[in-house]
Amino acid sequence: MSLRLLTAASEHAGPVIDVGAGQSRLADALLAAGWSDVTVLDVSAQALAAVTQRLGQHQAALTAVVADLLTWQPTRTYQAWHDRAVFHFLVDPGDRARYLGTATRALAPGGLLVVGAFAPAGPTHCSGLPTARYDTAGIAQQFAPAFTLEHSETERHVTPAGHIQPFTWVALRRRQ
Repeated sequence: MSLRLLTAASEHAGPVIDVGAGQSRLADALLAAGWSDVTVLDVSAQALAAVTQRLGQHQAALTAVVADLLTWQPTRTYQAWHDRAVFHFLVDPGDRARYLGTATRALAPGGLLVVGAFAPAGPTHCSGLPTARYDTAGIAQQFAPAFTLEHSETERHVTPAGHIQPFTWVALRRRQ
């Protein structure tokens, strides 16, 4: 889902950031699909070290940033932002406001923001933490007026344990 949404609505030439990346293989897929400037951001240095090591010869196209997204200050802009693991954990309105501010500063005008979050029927807790759940209108409202909705989809994600987690995915465009 992540790669398809990014590829469908974004140019491969621009820099892309995956926030809350962990050990995800999205960076591998982005590089294989033609992106040449990929940043992965996560609080876990160990997870990002594993990604960097796994990518081997493609490391030159990868930047790993160990940081808490809520306190991170972007030093450059990106054409695309991807998040499948952070936004639904932000149950505090102040944290969501910080997230929005960071995303707005990090994305160039016209840039693409792809977010996957638990859908209304999704879990109320994940990994022992409370979660927020959203439908398309709910996510779009969180990012308005700085972003406009371009596309949305729902997904029935199957966890490694075989549980179904409904997700709402959105592609939002940063206003000019």
